[in-house]
Amino acid sequence: MNLARQLAERGDVLFADLDPNGHATNGLGFEDAYQGDVNLGDVILEGAATPADLIQPTEYGFDLLPSSNTLEDVEKDLAGAMQGSARVKSKIVDPLLGDEYDYIVFDCPAYPGMLNNNALVATGNVMIPIEPGSRAIGGYKRTMERLIEPAREYIDVDVLAVIPNKLSDRIDQQTEDRELLENLNTASYEVNPGQPLQEAVPEFARITADEFDQIDAGEIATPKPGIRHRSALSRSLQHNQPLQDYDPESDQIPYYEELASIVANGGGGR
Repeated sequence: MNLARQLAERGDVLFADLDPNGHATNGLGFEDAYQGDVNLGDVILEGAATPADLIQPTEYGFDLLPSSNTLEDVEKDLAGAMQGSARVKSKIVDPLLGDEYDYIVFDCPAYPGMLNNNALVATGNVMIPIEPGSRAIGGYKRTMERLIEPAREYIDVDVLAVIPNKLSDRIDQQTEDRELLENLNTASYEVNPGQPLQEAVPEFARITADEFDQIDAGEIATPKPGIRHRSALSRSLQHNQPLQDYDPESDQIPYYEELASIVANGGGGR
């Protein structure tokens, strides 16, 4: 949602909520649309509706294609549909991208499935947020192995960014935040063919090995990299607003602006 809000400063944006939980849809105050009679299945399966029948304008510079409380059933139906992985592309992205919208941002489920497959086929681009924890890097590897690599057998998929998210602890101590940042900035994994993982880490979360040594020695101030936990982020959803509109002075706004720049440029530093 906050990425879509910052991209709205650059052009016309459609924010499409493909997560059956509908957190973003409900977080923007569109509970009625989430429980509405017309849903995404009517557009991509039945052809009984068009995206215009679902799209909702927001007060924040972008339009919303809402999730639905029937999306789990839509996911099951997509598995048996002809060209089931290309329905979102043919029914939503192809008619709208470039004509109605400059950017389409998909919020996807946190598990592999037909909705995630549709988003990958429709966009060919993905941003992966990772939270601190003992299984963080393992979760990243599983995402690559179960979602990204299988898709690459059929389509080009570009990982635009791998984003440390919901950080809250210090990194001059051996915390899970420190472990995550070290792994992201030093791992030898490839995120895209020929591109090491650390090159997909946004500038706001890049720390070199020398800088970690200087932090540990107390020679430089401890930075606060990554998307940090802020109460304003959760409160903004309670007020049905993106962070930019709820708390425009938040120190996290520049990070979302950088993510918008990565999308607009087709990747970090490119």
